[in-house]
Amino acid sequence: MTGQSLKALSEANFEDNEISINVGGFKKKMRSNTLLRFPETRLGKLLSCHSKESILELCDDYDDTKNEFYFDRNPELFPYVLHFYNTGKLHVMGELCVFSFSQEIEYWGINEFFIDSCCSYSYHGRKMEPDQEKWEEQSDQESTTSSFDEILAFYNDASKFDKQPFGNIRRQLWLALDNPGYSVLSRIFSVLSIMVVLGSIVTMCLNSLSDFQIIDSSGTPEEDPRFEIVEHFGIAWFTFELVARFAVAPDFLKFFQHALNLIDLMSILPFYITLIVNLVVESSPTLANLGRVAQVLRLMRIFRILKLARHSTGLRSLGATLKYSYREVGLLLLYLSVGISIFSVVAYTIEKEENEGLATIPACWWWATVSMTTVGYGDVVPGSTAGKLTASACILAGILVVVLPITLIFNKFSHFYRRQKQLESAMRSCDFGDGMKEVPSVNLRDYYAYKVKSLMASLTNMSRSTPSELSLNDSLH
Repeated sequence: MTGQSLKALSEANFEDNEISINVGGFKKKMRSNTLLRFPETRLGKLLSCHSKESILELCDDYDDTKNEFYFDRNPELFPYVLHFYNTGKLHVMGELCVFSFSQEIEYWGINEFFIDSCCSYSYHGRKMEPDQEKWEEQSDQESTTSSFDEILAFYNDASKFDKQPFGNIRRQLWLALDNPGYSVLSRIFSVLSIMVVLGSIVTMCLNSLSDFQIIDSSGTPEEDPRFEIVEHFGIAWFTFELVARFAVAPDFLKFFQHALNLIDLMSILPFYITLIVNLVVESSPTLANLGRVAQVLRLMRIFRILKLARHSTGLRSLGATLKYSYREVGLLLLYLSVGISIFSVVAYTIEKEENEGLATIPACWWWATVSMTTVGYGDVVPGSTAGKLTASACILAGILVVVLPITLIFNKFSHFYRRQKQLESAMRSCDFGDGMKEVPSVNLRDYYAYKVKSLMASLTNMSRSTPSELSLNDSLH
């Protein structure tokens, strides 16, 4: 740098002269005393430079004849920087990209703490939203990919009937039995199955009432013959339903790999095991204890309610949500475990000498579990003032702990519900009238778009940590 330019720069520093700033073609003259109010910013550091080399470390080019500093940055965002130097506050307009704005003010050495209170909440909230949007986009992408794969698997299973005897008839029966809502026949079959399931559950509940129980000569309660007829009819229907589905299945070896088919099997298995146990007990009185096994198996009839999942999109979506939300559920259990452990020990320490119900830590675990889940049986309550304050803190902590993962789980439920609806709609659009004519309708454009968006997101994440950006950050600090 020449002596004349150094002198000019010195005058700019000490005599309150103006310096010229050129940001992407946007030129602005700024007073040095304005910049010196923020000496830790990029423009403020320029005034302390005494060589051209040090100046070029902070700007992209420098014209010593005009005393003009050039920056290759976005000129549309620079007015926000100017406003900051004039007022000491940053303001963020709603149409701005918060990440571009964040990178811009980071380049100029301006901290986010200078964002005014009127914009701070919105700014930081928008910075947090992309994580949620990223999850939703990933969920939508998984939804599209998974639905596409499931539809192709469905198409592949349907195509297996073309090489089998009576393939077209078996395929129509398979579609009617396995896809409720596919046709009028499948809807009728679905309604009958739901009625039988509900009738079986209602019968089991009524049978537990004393008004409907019959006492034999030995004083042992027996099942009402009317309910027994309903039970046998239900078992016959469930057995027919399972055998019929197995008979028309496209792949016998993979039939019981499907969760709904396993539920159908478990709904009738207790009855036949109970029947075998009763026959064994009658033939061998020494094995009378096996009768207790039969009583336990009879209680398993309540699991028949799970058969409704085949006819309910909501129940299938709930099952998928629980399957893929193990992390959130595990997080919820972890939070509860930590809270229960802490509050049970505190309650034990406070109440062990005055309250027999809280005299042991395991008893306090029960109390803390009931309190944190906000059930509140009231069988054990603290009596001291400190114990009541502990109980209040336990209840409030339980509410917060339970609420935290609920949003994530609900979002996943919505995601799987949409996916299931799309899958059902695509399956119903298939035409199998005269054999396989066309692949089920799938929006390949959306599928391709999500793939491209995933690739672009990966490239964007890679570009955020490039060496040039790292070196720039090092120069700022």
